[in-house]
Amino acid sequence: MTMHTEAWRVSRRAMAAVATTLLGAGLVTALAISPASAQATKDLSDEISQSEKAARVFKEIMETPDKGIPQSLLDKAECVVVFPNVIKAGFVVGGRGGRGVASCRTTSGWSAPAFFNLGGGSFGLQIGAQSTDFVMLIMNTGGMNSLLSDEFTLGGDASVAAGPVGRQAGAATDIKLNAQILSYSRSKGLFAGLELKGVVIKPDKEDMSDVYGEGVMSKAVLGGNQSMAPMSIRAFPAMLAQYSTRNAK
Repeated sequence: MTMHTEAWRVSRRAMAAVATTLLGAGLVTALAISPASAQATKDLSDEISQSEKAARVFKEIMETPDKGIPQSLLDKAECVVVFPNVIKAGFVVGGRGGRGVASCRTTSGWSAPAFFNLGGGSFGLQIGAQSTDFVMLIMNTGGMNSLLSDEFTLGGDASVAAGPVGRQAGAATDIKLNAQILSYSRSKGLFAGLELKGVVIKPDKEDMSDVYGEGVMSKAVLGGNQSMAPMSIRAFPAMLAQYSTRNAK
């Protein structure tokens, strides 16, 4: 009886030890994979849509060469930012006028897309009832530094000029050629240069977190490469690559 009792106690202790080990391993595994799993299972449909809309706007503009962005300027640009379908109501409610997507040249091609918000005071009053697309060419290091900051104001922190359209590139003034950012708008099918002074641009932390994880900054994404982004989110940089293939030096 005593031997059976002792054997039972040893068996029970062994089972408890095994259970504890397995539980601990399970918790460690869960802790190890939870962040990645949570990131992988996030619904990115909204961000995918933003990248696709930006790509579509850019393609439509570039397919009208006599009225679009001059190729020579695009090839000089270090980054391109597109804010598709900006509506006036967005500026009235919370000042978040529009959401956009940016990509910059790297040594291996266009970077993974970063997501931004566009807003700013009285500027929203200039927008009509129809949705408007805004396109910005970041032309030099100064413009890039502004884009990579936490927040910047066009015409304040970064110099901006209305970009020349079509064959106007050859007649561009020194002001335009020296501007850090060239800006354009398209509304009701009309594409033209527009000096977007007073517009505030800052990273969309929610979109960035959804796609890349908590705390990942636009600076890291725009200075990296395509591999940082899920394949489904790369529509915008892929479209840029169709129209300008120069890599950063």
